[in-house]
Amino acid sequence: MSIPSQFLEFALQCGALSFGDFTTKSGRKTPYFFNAGRFDRGSTLTRLARFYAETLMDARAQGRVLFDMLFGPAYKGITLAAGTAIALAELGLDVPFSYNRKEAKQHGEGGDLVGAVLRGRVMIVDDVITDGAAKREALELIRAHGAQPAGVVIMLDRMERGGDAGALSPLSAVRAFEQATGVPVISIANLNDLIDLLRSDSPLAAPARPHLASIEAYRERYGS
Repeated sequence: MSIPSQFLEFALQCGALSFGDFTTKSGRKTPYFFNAGRFDRGSTLTRLARFYAETLMDARAQGRVLFDMLFGPAYKGITLAAGTAIALAELGLDVPFSYNRKEAKQHGEGGDLVGAVLRGRVMIVDDVITDGAAKREALELIRAHGAQPAGVVIMLDRMERGGDAGALSPLSAVRAFEQATGVPVISIANLNDLIDLLRSDSPLAAPARPHLASIEAYRERYGS
C-alpha cells in the first residue's frame, strides 16, 4: 500500500479524518474535515513523524527536494519538525532542526530561534496550507538568517480553490503558494489520494464510502 493510503487509513483510525457536514473557517460547506490535533498521543505522533520522514526521503530520492535541515514554524510546526528529525535519523538521515519563537526572547541566549542555526537548504515542516501567510513568514525568517528555503512538507493537500462559487481562485492554496514563492510543497497525501482510498476495498474506509459521491462532487466544484 502506498504512503498516502497508509497515512489516510492512519488518520481514519485516529479520528483525524472525519466525514459529514462541516463548515470551514471561510464559511464553505465541506463533506470532510481533517483535524491534525487528533494525533495527540506519543504513539500516534511517532507514526505521524515516520510518514513525514518517509515522504521526504521519497521526494529526496526522486530529486524533487534537497535539504540540509528542518524548520518548524511556531506552534504546530515545532513538534512536527522535531518528530520528523527523529524519524529521519532512524532512517539514516541525521539532520539538524530549529524552530522560531512567536516573540523574540530578550534575555538568556535571546533571539527569535531555538535549536540549530539556520543554514543551507531548509525544509519547513507544518500541518497544512490555508492562505499560506504563516509559511511566507517562515520563508522570510529563513532568508533573513542567510539560509535558503528548500520546500514545505505538509500532511494533507485539499487541492481546492479559494473564493466563493461565483469567483473561485484559479489556483489552489498550495499551487498559489508555489507560484508566488517558487518554493515546492510536498504533501503526505492529497484529496485525490482520499478519493482513491474510498474507492478501494480498504475495510477501514468502508464506513466513509457513503460520503464518496459528495466528496467527488466537492472536488468537481472546488478542485484545482
